Amino acid sequence: MQLIFIETGLFKLDGGAMHGVVPKTLWNKVNPADENNLCTWTMRCLLIQEGNKLILVDNGIGDKQDAKFFSHYYLHGDNTLDKSLAKHGFHRDDITDVFLTHLHFDHCGGSIIRVGERLVPAFKNAVYWSHSRHWKWATEPNEREKASFLRENILPIQESGQLQFVDAAVPASSVSTFSIGATWAGGPLETISNVIIPGLSVRLANGHTESMMLPQMQYKGRTHVFMADLLPSVGHIPLPWVMAYDMFPLTTLKEKRSFWEEAAAGGYVLMLEHDAVNECCTLEKTEKGVKMGESFSL
Repeated sequence: MQLIFIETGLFKLDGGAMHGVVPKTLWNKVNPADENNLCTWTMRCLLIQEGNKLILVDNGIGDKQDAKFFSHYYLHGDNTLDKSLAKHGFHRDDITDVFLTHLHFDHCGGSIIRVGERLVPAFKNAVYWSHSRHWKWATEPNEREKASFLRENILPIQESGQLQFVDAAVPASSVSTFSIGATWAGGPLETISNVIIPGLSVRLANGHTESMMLPQMQYKGRTHVFMADLLPSVGHIPLPWVMAYDMFPLTTLKEKRSFWEEAAAGGYVLMLEHDAVNECCTLEKTEKGVKMGESFSL
């Protein structure tokens, strides 16, 4: 197995929204804001190469929206999805599977491209993977989260016939189920094993959005987890640092507490999707709780 980060560009989001109830006097030291209170984030995707499979985990914001939409997010930097793939000798047509951690626009916007008046899959040879509970949540959105689920990013995937659901494609014996109550109490995240390829597992988190999927795999002798929005940056390691974007912040807090303990004990490498400075980090348990261990490149 080979893991490769695919950088798709930088964007900006409101610092207060990204840090929830944490005062700016604290978070501004970790993720500095500009004069408009905006912080810079990256949209870092993951390429998993195993045998004849080339799996792309998330694909950034895409480029099919209008200028007004993009003006809210201040896209910048030289990286694009296609440039990053080409840098490693790949083309989007080589992708066999597109794994979508969740369907917020900055994670799945590159799934669909505009060809004339038509919206078509950007990865014509790929199976697109989502989770059935999350798909229902995204296609029947609540008013608070509706602006993050853009129909033009989502519905054409299903219309193309290229959509499959992770939870429907594995035997029941591959799913370790924990009730919402268990998660709420700080129990382990639900796990789905052997997804797409042997050895690739999915951990489900429900605080940020319903059934967000975190890919987990063994790589170079260590457990690696792509953290999506459960851990946007190293600045979000402290338990109370929960984004205002999270639908169920107390669930996120309890998911973090449980998973942080597991990750620290297991020496997991946590791969960061939005941290513009740090690609990966580890956690360690101290007398004052779980803290960051090391940060490093993949």
